[in-house]
Amino acid sequence: MSEVATQENTSALEADAAAPRKRPKPGERRVQILQTLASMLERPGAERVTTAALAGKLDVSEAALYRHFASKAQMFEGLIEFIESSVFSLVNQIAEREQNPSARLGKTISMVLQFGEKNPGMCRVMTGDALVFENERLQERMNQLFDKLESHFKQNLRDLVAGSSTPTVEAQAQASVLTAFCMGRLQRYARSGFKRMPTEHLDASLVRLLG
Repeated sequence: MSEVATQENTSALEADAAAPRKRPKPGERRVQILQTLASMLERPGAERVTTAALAGKLDVSEAALYRHFASKAQMFEGLIEFIESSVFSLVNQIAEREQNPSARLGKTISMVLQFGEKNPGMCRVMTGDALVFENERLQERMNQLFDKLESHFKQNLRDLVAGSSTPTVEAQAQASVLTAFCMGRLQRYARSGFKRMPTEHLDASLVRLLG
């Protein structure tokens, strides 16, 4: 390489270094923080995520995090909001497209398990593993998601058990079994270090659950 070319490359590098780093917009930084938190939760056996570790991963100060979130609990609430909106927008899409109640239930269960499988960090939030040492309201809110899912199952099951002498009781009982199945599969996935897939033998399992 010629001396002139070397000087030109050096000048270009110096110019890049001197150029101010483009700061992300406030909304972009919030998303970046949540994405990084979720990725940190994906490590099997990961310890509790601290704001110091999160800030270090993002190469910012802890104070910079608190400019976007009032607390770490609020960061987890951001993840829970994403889980809620993602899962129930898909639940509604399935409900609109699938007329058969049994097929609708099967597709909804599959969707929930596939969501957890594709988002292991968020799966740990869904199962509560990542919330053990966090604010209690976070676990309560996560519980509400599964309560809402159970209500959705119950609504669909009423059509399937219409001929029963106690349709409401039977629908409630089966809805709780389906919800427990989803929660159990997600929990096994998280606690196996993401080795036991929640969708393992899913079709055969759904046949036994839904008939």
